[in-house]
Amino acid sequence: MTYDIILAGVGGQGVLSLAAILARAAMIDGLEVRQSEVHGMAQRGGAVLAHLRIADRQIAGDLIPSGGADLILSMEPLESLRYLSYLKPEGRVVSAAEPVVNIPDYPELATVLAAISALPRSTLVQAEAIAKEAGSSRAVNMALAGAASLLVPIALASLERGIEELFGRKDPAAAAANRKAFALARAAGGSAAAKS
Repeated sequence: MTYDIILAGVGGQGVLSLAAILARAAMIDGLEVRQSEVHGMAQRGGAVLAHLRIADRQIAGDLIPSGGADLILSMEPLESLRYLSYLKPEGRVVSAAEPVVNIPDYPELATVLAAISALPRSTLVQAEAIAKEAGSSRAVNMALAGAASLLVPIALASLERGIEELFGRKDPAAAAANRKAFALARAAGGSAAAKS
């Protein structure tokens, strides 16, 4: 088994934290993990990209080849479209529905969301609303993790433990909000994934 994930977003969204949690959870499951990150202009709202490769055997390299990704997990809708060349024909896209308008010529949001929805296997997640319902507007990345948890070959208990390990040390309230955002999106993602 191999499962390759492209994680995308812009600086400040927690893309690398999301990648770290998925990687840690896969390691808890005893899987091999390789990860590569491109920070770009992350501190200025520029593109952030991470390659995450998970397998039950040795992985040859860190980078996912073009047409090799099983999943694009994006915290920003336009960024999900930027990396479609990485997606396998049967691959899936899970993206936040809310934009980060960080360029003057950002396309009309309805056009971007329509392009994602037109993909054969895509899910748009109302990640900001889920994060706010969970009690922390900063839990958007864990809302996306919850939606993707139905697709990735990682045990639910391992994902939950990865969240706890990352956030529990820092702030118990933040850990609780992140766990709740994950659970809410996982529950909502189940019905969304069945329709997409």
